[in-house]
Amino acid sequence: MQPVHLFDLAARHAQWASIRQTVISGNVANANTPGFAARDVEPFETVLDSTHLVMAKTQANHLDISGAAAGTSPDVQRDTWNVHYSGNSVSLDEEMVKAGEVNRAFMLNTSVVKSFHRMLLSSMKSGS
Repeated sequence: MQPVHLFDLAARHAQWASIRQTVISGNVANANTPGFAARDVEPFETVLDSTHLVMAKTQANHLDISGAAAGTSPDVQRDTWNVHYSGNSVSLDEEMVKAGEVNRAFMLNTSVVKSFHRMLLSSMKSGS
């Protein structure tokens, strides 16, 4: 039996979401600090792309998606942060939107792990 890397990937995603949540809460905590620049972490897709995961092709008739078109997405231009008179660039509205994104990332991660765990349990029950 080959190792299952989905749980490792889910753990990395949860760690990334936790770090992003910490950064967002730091931004909110310093919303009134003069000169504070809002921070964010790089998207998980960028982190995932840097790990160089390759899909396994176990049979000749499996699709080959190793081409350049696989996984490409258009570059999204983000608006720059508005800097207030105090030099602070924290927008509480944007930070709350980011907090919602992190919440959805945690929920997605939990759902994927639950589903995969149920699938493993089901396969073990049917295999014995």
